[in-house]
Amino acid sequence: MPTIRDVVQALARRQGVKAVIVLGRDGLPIDSQSHNGLDPEGLAALVPALVSACGTLGAAASCGAFESGVVEFDGGMAMVTSVTPDALLAIVVHPQTNIGPLLYEIRKHRPAIAKLL
Repeated sequence: MPTIRDVVQALARRQGVKAVIVLGRDGLPIDSQSHNGLDPEGLAALVPALVSACGTLGAAASCGAFESGVVEFDGGMAMVTSVTPDALLAIVVHPQTNIGPLLYEIRKHRPAIAKLL
């Protein structure tokens, strides 16, 4: 049976991925892997504020609770997904990365990932 570390490593090997972080809602990393000198602990610490803001937006727009989000920057994209009530998955990718298949796979396998935590 795979572990959460196996999932993180598999996602980190995908073309265009710069960082993969599984973290608690408190911003502390559970497991991570990054490339190009990215600081996974520093990135993890920022994710809860983003999720909180998205949750507020979702409530104000009557869209419900936060599940997933993608933020695009000129130097890449950050994807954040709620895996369990206590854990999040954050992935940072290069700017030209096609994230469609990655988003699909994460949505499809989210229940299996949750069981590993």
